[in-house]
Amino acid sequence: MKEFLDNIKKKDPAARSYLQIILFYPGVHALFFHRIAHFLYNLKIPVIPYLIAYFSRALTSVEIHPAVKIGKNLFIDHGCGLVIGETAVIGDNVTLYHGVTLGGYNYEPIKRHPTLGNNVLIGAGAKILGNIKIGDNVKVGAGSVVINDLAEEKTVVAQTAKEIAKQQKFNIEYMI
Repeated sequence: MKEFLDNIKKKDPAARSYLQIILFYPGVHALFFHRIAHFLYNLKIPVIPYLIAYFSRALTSVEIHPAVKIGKNLFIDHGCGLVIGETAVIGDNVTLYHGVTLGGYNYEPIKRHPTLGNNVLIGAGAKILGNIKIGDNVKVGAGSVVINDLAEEKTVVAQTAKEIAKQQKFNIEYMI
């Protein structure tokens, strides 16, 4: 638990104390409920894991299917609107920002969701879709849509901001 909380403090400069993290971070609450739901799901207990996941989603705005396999130290920053589909697998020390979707795009009863390696960072609003593999130490920029495997150590962005005018030292306009 201390390693988990230390990881959040390291990644979030707004995290002032362990108590603040435990009481006010919806990602922490969502993971707490997910661990219980996942345990019960693996015991093949019907309905209750889904009820826990539903309650968690209502409380935190983070939707995690009870079947999802999650490594250690997942940091869900803000979390609102985050969706993680049933067959997703998440490695260790991953950071997911709000609005991220780890989803599928077909209706086949097979693995339909992505597998994230270790130390992956997925920016706000990014969509990682399908049975794809995101390698270790990959960074996916905000708003990106990824539908193909990404090798280790890659950084991908949806669009790059382009400088269109410099007026003063700190007054720069950007166009996306």
